[in-house]
Amino acid sequence: MLGRTLREVSAALKQGQVTPTELCKKCLSLIKKTKYLNAYITVSEEVALKQAEESEKRYKEGQSLGDLDGIPIAVKDNFSTSGIETTCASNMLKGYIPPYNATVVQKLLDQGALLMGKTNLDEFAMGSGSTDGVFGPVRNPWSYSRQYRERRQRDEQEDSHWLIAGGSSGGSAAAVAAFTCFAALGSDTGGSTRNPAAHCGLVGFKPTYGLVSRHGLIPLVNSMDVPGIFTRCVDDTATVLGILAGHDPKDSTTVQDPIKPSMIPSVVDVSRLCIGIPKEYLVPELSSEIRSLWSQAADLFESGGAKVIEVSLPHTCYSIVCYHVLCTSEVASNMARFDGLQYGHRSGNDVSTEAMYAATRQEGFNDVVRGRILSGNFFLLKENYENYFIKAQKVRRLIVRDFVNVFDSGVDVLLTPTTLREAVPYLEFIKEDNRTRSAQDDIFTQAVNMAGLPAVSVPVALSKQGLPIGLQLIGRAFCDQQLLAVAKWFEKQVQFPVIQLQDLMDDGSLVLENGKLASVSLTQ
Repeated sequence: MLGRTLREVSAALKQGQVTPTELCKKCLSLIKKTKYLNAYITVSEEVALKQAEESEKRYKEGQSLGDLDGIPIAVKDNFSTSGIETTCASNMLKGYIPPYNATVVQKLLDQGALLMGKTNLDEFAMGSGSTDGVFGPVRNPWSYSRQYRERRQRDEQEDSHWLIAGGSSGGSAAAVAAFTCFAALGSDTGGSTRNPAAHCGLVGFKPTYGLVSRHGLIPLVNSMDVPGIFTRCVDDTATVLGILAGHDPKDSTTVQDPIKPSMIPSVVDVSRLCIGIPKEYLVPELSSEIRSLWSQAADLFESGGAKVIEVSLPHTCYSIVCYHVLCTSEVASNMARFDGLQYGHRSGNDVSTEAMYAATRQEGFNDVVRGRILSGNFFLLKENYENYFIKAQKVRRLIVRDFVNVFDSGVDVLLTPTTLREAVPYLEFIKEDNRTRSAQDDIFTQAVNMAGLPAVSVPVALSKQGLPIGLQLIGRAFCDQQLLAVAKWFEKQVQFPVIQLQDLMDDGSLVLENGKLASVSLTQ
């Protein structure tokens, strides 16, 4: 049951094949069994069981709230959750319990979803590996998959070669990939949903900026942050997006009347599509395997009748530097609220107010956060503002214009890699500093956030090492429904395999009546 799609489980709940309480208990048991992944910071067991009980009553009375009623979900720990600790994986917010729910969380709960817990991340979502939070790094479930272990070198130590989950929403990705929930919320500022989705073999979706409310998402970069969605198939992503999309009076950046893609077309006429391949994305650092799969994917669209053309996004090479300036500048502003006075950590240093401020931020933030605050304040200094921040804003406008020109030329969707490489071992990943890692891992994803466009990472194949590789599809602004329709067609063609977690297969958690591992409907 846990290996089925969200829609399949929803149907099973409506037919009485399983109850919300049974489903909830199975997921809670699996969360405990996979605790070594460090996917969750807080497990809200009592809350989830109470929600399951209420859902069960609704089903008995024939008053189901919809497709999410009784469905276990998880939420990244930078979304406010009423009565449940929200830490951003930082000492600064340890013990902070918000008095309200983020809009996206409330919308899911209003549909009867069961909140299993809050997931791990890089501190304040600043990172690309989910390795820099105070609760420790997240382990990629594929580290323990049969596919990876069978192809790994036999002389490697069993527990020293585990892989990163990607970031900064790695906890949410690991939670879905390990079957502890059916969907999870992440945040996406420069690729923080699509990156871990690619590393964990999931569908990771970033909606158009303004389509989904940011209210209650603790901000990193206000002008680029969006809530992201993790699921195991495109149909499930569309189901969740249909619930989340819409105007929110508490978020002035949300659009008044968005298209609500609660359902996506079962069939898309690929022969009427024009697929663009950005030539600037063919960088030397791109692994040969991903390059080959990217080429094969283009051929797949072409064989389906689509027109595939090379396009140019000439200012892509400036996106990393531009993103760094704008990101750290907004971070410096957003982090100023954490002063030890209103909420969160407060230092015991009482020599003076200034000393208390300084000690609070020294104790509450890690080196990565403090470094970005320093960089941002440097760029915002009066003598630097014009030369750095304003120039970066101008470059951002050029990057946006590149996308507009490409889509105005008749291109419907862009096809690109999601990451430079497959997931790497943790010990290899931490050899580089945070800034270098983020620049490398988000090279294909950051520009989309600066342009506010929708994008989705779809898992396409396993590497020679047995690890997931994802490719990214980028759509026109507010054409999220069309993008997901194309992603669904693509997903069906590639037929990505299900992760085989030996521990879970041994106890029968993911085995159907015929003894075969449950499909996540990629072959349907």
